[in-house]
Amino acid sequence: MEKQVQESAEERTFQYQSSLPSLPLPPLDESLSKYLESVKPFLNEEEYQRTEDIVKKFENGIGKELHQKLVERAKTRRNWLEDWWLNVAYLDLRIATQIHCNMAGPAPFIENVWPSKEGTQIERACINIWHTLKFWELLREEKVPIERSRDDVLDMNQFRMLFNTCKVPGITRDSVCNYFKTAAEGECPSHVMVQCRGRVFTFDAIHEGNMLTAPEISRQLTYIQKRCHSEPAGPGVAALTSNERTKWAEIREYLVGLDPKNLAHLEKIQKSVFTICLDDSSPHATPENYTEVTRLGIVGDPTVRWGDKSYNCIFFSNGTSSAFCDHSPFDAMALITMLVYTDRKIIENEGKWKGSDKVRDLPWPEELVFTVDQKVINEIGRTKEIYYEKVSQLEIVSYAFTSFGKALIRKKKLHPDTFVQLALQLAYYKCHGRPGCCYETAMTRRFYHGRTETVRPCTVEAVEWCKSMLDPSASSYERLQLMHAAFAKHNKLRKECENGRGFDRHLLGLLLIAQEQGLPVPELYVDPAFKASGGGGNFILSTSLTGYTRFSGCALPMVDHGYGFFYSIRDDRIVVNCSSWKSCPETNAEVLCRTVFQCFQDILQLTITTQL
Repeated sequence: MEKQVQESAEERTFQYQSSLPSLPLPPLDESLSKYLESVKPFLNEEEYQRTEDIVKKFENGIGKELHQKLVERAKTRRNWLEDWWLNVAYLDLRIATQIHCNMAGPAPFIENVWPSKEGTQIERACINIWHTLKFWELLREEKVPIERSRDDVLDMNQFRMLFNTCKVPGITRDSVCNYFKTAAEGECPSHVMVQCRGRVFTFDAIHEGNMLTAPEISRQLTYIQKRCHSEPAGPGVAALTSNERTKWAEIREYLVGLDPKNLAHLEKIQKSVFTICLDDSSPHATPENYTEVTRLGIVGDPTVRWGDKSYNCIFFSNGTSSAFCDHSPFDAMALITMLVYTDRKIIENEGKWKGSDKVRDLPWPEELVFTVDQKVINEIGRTKEIYYEKVSQLEIVSYAFTSFGKALIRKKKLHPDTFVQLALQLAYYKCHGRPGCCYETAMTRRFYHGRTETVRPCTVEAVEWCKSMLDPSASSYERLQLMHAAFAKHNKLRKECENGRGFDRHLLGLLLIAQEQGLPVPELYVDPAFKASGGGGNFILSTSLTGYTRFSGCALPMVDHGYGFFYSIRDDRIVVNCSSWKSCPETNAEVLCRTVFQCFQDILQLTITTQL
């Protein structure tokens, strides 16, 4: 990264934003035929015939009109989807987004320079924070290397959202406030926020023009921690961010009305570079393995994380840590770029601070003391109760499959991501006896402000292959042929999605145009096939590759009877984070995870047997 940073001195992080191509709008017939193909695995012949008729009617009727309106919209916008996507996927949701939409991920610790060890919370936090602030500084100076996919420049806009960003609740729709500015654009808030034992503090990360050093950050954190441990815990206003959105918006308005100082505090939180969470109050604040760090990262103590902040950096009392992010302003890959940078710097410096130990005479951190009354205190209590009740129903496992990884998969001339996706299809089929409609994230960052498109890995080809694997009469050769067909289909779909030729966002656009025009919902969207194949956010398997790095991530299932399945693929291993709800008797994250690992072996075995 450092090498790249120096090489990119000529190139500025955001310099190609204005020349990126617009997000394409695929032809209607192409999207509809892809949609029809995607519903096949979930319908019998009669049901499929009915859906085909509905699609044809849509294509020749209202669909044609809606598509034309979408074409007009795309002429005047470089990204016809952007505002819609932000609103529909995130800001219009009224559920508790902190639980259902936020993403988290454990920092590497077992195989790092840092084995977990008591008494290292502050020491590690200040080194981690210092490197994170260095990344923020590089971003302000536009020295973060531009990311590319082969020769294509990727959109870097999401990096503007990593820092100084916060979601603010609204009665019917939330908003995202972003205060980040590059050095060329002007002043940018430079204070960080710290949460500890239900209390909130801030301090400036820059003093007299220079960034605080790790020993100076340590002085500030130690001061906060000592105060929080020698005085009563705070009210835990942060817990309110885990509420349902409208409820949080109402209580926020009430808080602001109680005392104008409350508004000033909330704005200070919103503007902060990011938030540091010293999580040593919960009884399980000493996670011993990746499953525990992942769980506490995503559903830990709600009084010490601000669910609406773009980046919460959580440090547990034994020195383990986790990232926790609001998903609205960016997707995981921007965060992972930053985490990989800090991780590399920590390793290069052997986990130590190698700069000056001199500590300047800094102003002490300021506590943001909210004015609260009994109504607010009761609401915090009620919110925590609902939160803990909800998350107690969650099962999360984080396991590493260590028999092989990317190196061997590539050697077999198979795409590593497709390898995992097909193993998951087979595992779901084995566990549940039927195909599982699946969402996989594809990145559309080749285009201006591009974010994601849906790859649907549950293809006709994948299902045929799964059936052959469970059919004792199928020969190895037959299974291998079907597997190669499934691989080819998945690779093709992924490529199309990355090039703006997926169909899920297109279908969403057509529906939203109809709603904007005040038209009735077209039949295509109320046809049972739409939901059965995952449409409308009903995917049973919600999945994503978190890259070929040491970082894995986690988010919760999209539906109550589904799974969240996130994985990173390294040269020698595949790390999986899987979640499900215990309240659903059908799903079991542990069983699915172990079955997937067995399926990794099955696929490898298949490629070996047929070579003999």
